[in-house]
Amino acid sequence: MFNSDPKFRIRGKGPRPGEPAHGLCYSDTPLRRYAAQHDLTPSLSRDLVPPQLHYPVPHRGVLGTEENATTHLESLSWDEACSLLSLVRTAASKRIPLAMSAATVFDSTLFGNIFGTEEARQAFSERSYVANLIKAECALAEAEEAEGIVPGGTAAVLREHCNVSKIDWQLLAARTEIVGYPVLPLVEQMSKWVPEETSGYIHWGATTQDIMDIASVLQMKTGLEIVERLLRKVTSTLETMSAAYRDVPMAGRTHLQHALPITFGYKCAVWLAGFRRHVKRLEQIKESCLLVQFGGAAGTLASLGTSDSGIRVRKRLATILGLQDPIITWHVARDTVAEIINYLALVGGSLGKIALDLIIMSSNELNEVAEPYVPHRGASSTMPQKRNPISSEVILAQSKILRAQAGLVLDGMVSDFERASGPWHLEWAAIPTAFISIVGSLYQAEFALSGLQVNKDAMMANLKSTRGLIVAEAVMMDLAKYTGRQEAHEIVYKACVKAHENSMSLQEALEESSQVTSHLASPDLAKLCDPTRYLGCCQLMLDELLGQREGHGNGDGKDLNGDNGIADTIGITNGSR
Repeated sequence: MFNSDPKFRIRGKGPRPGEPAHGLCYSDTPLRRYAAQHDLTPSLSRDLVPPQLHYPVPHRGVLGTEENATTHLESLSWDEACSLLSLVRTAASKRIPLAMSAATVFDSTLFGNIFGTEEARQAFSERSYVANLIKAECALAEAEEAEGIVPGGTAAVLREHCNVSKIDWQLLAARTEIVGYPVLPLVEQMSKWVPEETSGYIHWGATTQDIMDIASVLQMKTGLEIVERLLRKVTSTLETMSAAYRDVPMAGRTHLQHALPITFGYKCAVWLAGFRRHVKRLEQIKESCLLVQFGGAAGTLASLGTSDSGIRVRKRLATILGLQDPIITWHVARDTVAEIINYLALVGGSLGKIALDLIIMSSNELNEVAEPYVPHRGASSTMPQKRNPISSEVILAQSKILRAQAGLVLDGMVSDFERASGPWHLEWAAIPTAFISIVGSLYQAEFALSGLQVNKDAMMANLKSTRGLIVAEAVMMDLAKYTGRQEAHEIVYKACVKAHENSMSLQEALEESSQVTSHLASPDLAKLCDPTRYLGCCQLMLDELLGQREGHGNGDGKDLNGDNGIADTIGITNGSR
């Protein structure tokens, strides 16, 4: 397996003459290939050393910093080399990062579970993508076999011998860099795995984009399943919140200023309505946008002849893969991809709106809500009192990231002639980024909302903080019955100015105006200036949305439990991913 006199060492600061620029220095092929097969390249850098070797060397990454990491580990014995290989196997099986080398927050060991989830990363990993490329090739052989185009048994042989675990990743990467696409290099490897009489029928009649588009659509199908599960979970949480806070009054704000009283349940119901629409949109997208791709070099299926055999293969291929048949090739009609990614951006926009509301409402000055308490979450390195709304901040950032990906795929729609000369490549970056981002956002939203701490006392205090000014419209509308709307508006406006300049309540200012008291008595003004009595149709609209119009609440401004306690929580869930 190894050379008779193996010389393994883990480099420190720099390579020796003739050594590779990164990673473990070794001459034997099996270890190199093993590392490559498990996504460990550039692998085995100075980030991690087998603890049993007991080398007192500074290391960066999980063991320390890069500073002064110049000591070399040299001349490992056979047993030590085997121990190192065992560590690689263990790390690979448990996906322990040996090199903290991720370049984006989505793949980062540090930030990965803030901006995404492991499930989403796996769904859009290179391994998943290549597995779907193989799946597409096998399904194509099955469809063509059923139509008598390739010999019987071809698909079974491919499925028996072709598996992503056999991939020589280093070779695939090197060939892909040269070719520009992974399909030809993949077919080259698959051809070596199967008997010679079968290898000639791999990729029959297809073109690179057919297989790559199928793999992308299969990934998006899996991604949408994850999105739907989390979307329905967030929707259910918002339904619970809408009902629980149906009658909890608070200040409604426009332009960041007090506008009119609302209930917190109403605010949650507005959020909810958007998510219900997203659920409906998703059903339509699954029916119309997950299309199989099979058109051949220019989309005409000419490689399978002038009969309808190519069309029959495409339809059968769609059935085998659980995708929709597009009727006509969509190599340069990228509206379905754009619709999916823009849909994710729409969901991200709704999440961003919620996040922005929560960020502002959780400010110390308002103190109306707080994200679930977890020790040290949102902590500051210098200010012990800090409790920053981390989930909401991430969601807000992600909503912008998603809109950027939406723009990329819209650009990708502008394709030249029958096969694009570049715009298609935009999707390769946008699709995984968008899906991982939206899954991470939905996960953060479910965490924040399901355990949201609601301070009803603060909501009431803020509602009353302007001493009745928030219900100036109520007084104006009642006074307008006697004076007309325009005159009533001017009268109440002057009263508002007086109240503001003299630190008076609105009722006090109104009672000093003969134009008001000639029509409205003090008891009438007291009722009109009570913000909990001017909630409009908040509860009625909420009830209709929830399908609970009959006998739900009394609309008197009290919550369902009849109190206004502080820091009410509908259920904190601090589960791990």
